[in-house]
Parts: sequence; C-alpha cells; structure tokens
Amino acid sequence: MADNAFISLRGITKVYGEGATAFKALKGVDLDVAQGDFVAVMGPSGSGKSTAMNILGCLDVPTSGTFVFKGVHVETLDRDQRALLRRKYLGFVFQGFNLLARTTALENVELPLLYRGDAKEVRREAAMNALDKVGLKQWWDHTPAELSGGQQQRVAIARAIVTNPDVLLADEPTGNLDSERSVEIMELLSGLNRDAGITVLMVTHEPDMAEFARTIVHFKDGLVDRVEQGVGRQVTH
Repeated sequence: MADNAFISLRGITKVYGEGATAFKALKGVDLDVAQGDFVAVMGPSGSGKSTAMNILGCLDVPTSGTFVFKGVHVETLDRDQRALLRRKYLGFVFQGFNLLARTTALENVELPLLYRGDAKEVRREAAMNALDKVGLKQWWDHTPAELSGGQQQRVAIARAIVTNPDVLLADEPTGNLDSERSVEIMELLSGLNRDAGITVLMVTHEPDMAEFARTIVHFKDGLVDRVEQGVGRQVTH
C-alpha cells in the first residue's frame, strides 16, 4: 500500500453468479488513490470500471480482496456501517442527474441533510452555500424542468457536496450534456478538487473530459491495465 494512499484496493475480485454461470467482473484489482487527486477511470464496456466504482462508493462489496479507506477495512463493514461511511465521506454525481422533478433546486440539494436528520435552518443554509459554490444560488426556487441540462447537473453536484464529502464519485457526469456544458461541468469539478480539496473519482468514455484529471486509470478485462499521468487541464476563465 502506498504511504500516501487514503484509498487502497488490493486483490479485489467481484464474481456474479455461481458455478458454470459465474461471471468474474473484477479479477484482482490493485489501485491506490492519493488524497486530493482527480482520477479519471476509463475502459471499454465490460472492463470492470463501473463495478470497481460501485465498490469504491460502498454501493457493492468485493467477493475477495481488501479495500482500505482512511485506514478502515471497508470489506469488513456490514451494510449499516457502509451506509454510514457513504453518508459521512462520499458524494455521488450521476449521468442522469437523478433530481426530484416536483421539488426546487434548494430542496433537491437539502435531501442528504434531511436523511441525516439535520434541522431545517441548518439544511437551508448548507444547501444555499452549496448552490452558491456551483453558481446557482439565484436559481434556488426553480424546479428541474425550469433548468437547462447543465444547470440540472450543477444542482446534482451541489447535492453531492452539501455534506462536505472527502470523495466525489462521478459516473459519466457529462454524458447527457453538449460539449460546451460538459467543459463547464468539468471546470466546476476541477475547481472543487483544487479549492476544496475534494478527491474526485470520475468514470468517463470521453478522452477530452479525462484531460481534466491528474491521474487516468485504464481498466481492461476486469483488471487495471495501466495508470498514467493526466494533463490536469486547468480552468480557462
């Protein structure tokens, strides 16, 4: 395990099914992630990258191997303990935004704090601050139908960071956006990584989006094929 890795996977396997029908999605993944890094995870469909991200996000458990996060062996935790870890340390951004249609941007961002049991005043202040960070404070009372795709993804990012997570896991965050909006979202993620110190783990199929990362991890056939240094493309304005 690398000394500076606050996320470490060793020999991670994931097998679905049993016997002759068993499918080995991960075949012994080794990966270290340093705190504060911006990592792009790439690879063809079926390469294992999404399975690995689900394990990193504590949404799934490995069949074998060790997963250490901030010194804790995650593979030994039960369902409730993993849920607590997710709630306290992780934020999630999805390709499809996953916003509640009939609620305002503010109410969507408040949701993780509602689940956590925070008081209304605390939720409201934190959600407004998160919307301010993504440049949408003035849109707080708009529903998703009143927002563009790029704005909806910004609300989703605000929801992901409202709990001040250590790690932001983004699954194809620009997949539903045009190129201009995609760059805006990537610049926003880069800024959160740089200014707030949030470690970003992002799955992407798009090489030009991966340019924003400082580390690029390529998956192939259920294994890490190679790890290379990224461009670390900077905000242009």
